Amino acid sequence: MSAPVLYGPIGSGVRSVAPSVEADPLGIYVAALSMWSAAISGTVKVSSQGSARPVVVWSALVGKSSRGKGKTKRAAEHIVDKALGRFLATHTTASLTSGAALVNHLWKQQEATKDREEGRDIRALLLEEEWSETLKAADKRYPTKLRVAWDGATLDNTTKNDPQVVKDPALVLHAHITPSDLEQYVLRNKTQAGGGSYNRILFFLLNTVPMMDDDDISLPPVDGDALFHAYRWATAERRTISLAPEAKPLWRKIRRYSRILNESLPEGEGGYIERTAEQTLRVAACLAASECSELITEVRLNAAFTLVRRSVQDVMRLVQAGAQGAVKRQPRSLMDKVRARIEMHGGKAASKELLGFVGGSAEEVRALPGVVVKVEKEGKSGRPKTMYRLADAPPSPAPAPKVAAPEEDSPVRPAAPAPRPRPRDATPAPKKPVAQPAVPAPAREENPFRAAL
Repeated sequence: MSAPVLYGPIGSGVRSVAPSVEADPLGIYVAALSMWSAAISGTVKVSSQGSARPVVVWSALVGKSSRGKGKTKRAAEHIVDKALGRFLATHTTASLTSGAALVNHLWKQQEATKDREEGRDIRALLLEEEWSETLKAADKRYPTKLRVAWDGATLDNTTKNDPQVVKDPALVLHAHITPSDLEQYVLRNKTQAGGGSYNRILFFLLNTVPMMDDDDISLPPVDGDALFHAYRWATAERRTISLAPEAKPLWRKIRRYSRILNESLPEGEGGYIERTAEQTLRVAACLAASECSELITEVRLNAAFTLVRRSVQDVMRLVQAGAQGAVKRQPRSLMDKVRARIEMHGGKAASKELLGFVGGSAEEVRALPGVVVKVEKEGKSGRPKTMYRLADAPPSPAPAPKVAAPEEDSPVRPAAPAPRPRPRDATPAPKKPVAQPAVPAPAREENPFRAAL
């Protein structure tokens, strides 16, 4: 993966502070560039196909809590703060969770500055260090108003009194978010992604950096004279930055690259990079303004393209990782739930054992292929029950007879072990009876009736 070019006074400031902070230099550069675009967006435009477009650069740093997203913000402020005067202190806001709140904030700022000699000031830096909390609480109009603000179109809000109207808004969003929260609140929202809410933001994955030995090291001073003079030049009058003739061949290649890439990717992935060409033009215009120039040279355009191309690579990695996670988290189908529930109950399940646990109605379960429904009745006077079986399941065996449980009052005695059979002695052969000598029978009496008398 090619490293983006850290260009101009902002890139020079990043290189001077990067050795003294545990943060990805790319994150510092992106944060400082977004702050710079917000500061000059009130007076500077970029020419694109015959129309003047805003130069606002929206960005989001994606990384774990240990990747130093907060440190990138503090380092970026250290680079641009002195050059921008009190801009960051007076124009930074956060936690606007509704479209109405967003319009109301810009409208109040517009009304407070409409009588100035320099004209109204509708610049704002929306710095979301906990972007996931904002996305969690945001209403449906929030992403719509963000899209309108990035395009520089008119924002309006209906109130009880007069309608609030903000023309040519100059709003910049810079956000911090973890990969898991990005996947939950951004990548899963296919409707907003398809509507273009997120291809207006440049996403960057932060890399790990070596650990520093001294936690108390302070940031070195930055030579901000060049950026200071550039800020005075950019805000002194309205300016329109355009492509130099030498940069037009490269610009055509960038547009062709953006179109081919968008057409070759699935809709779920291409929706995040549809504005690659315009993003490159906006970044290049900011780099030109940082050097007090109204021309985008080939060198500046190439530096801008290396940054936007890195964002394209990072967002593709994030989208593809989110798609793989979605496949792993794919919920079970109704048939899988019904099958598991019926098998849990031994091959058949009653309505009360099934329907309340699978998330489907009786009609939906009956319509499933492979599910057999039968009404059974227990005994002659029993109430009929609807039973569900699987067509490919064998019939459930008859239930085993229940063994009477011992009474609670009687102590439970352990079952006596079965008597082991004793070996039987060998049966001796029967002895022959010994012949006894014959006993002579007693002689009969002469009168047989004597016993009767």
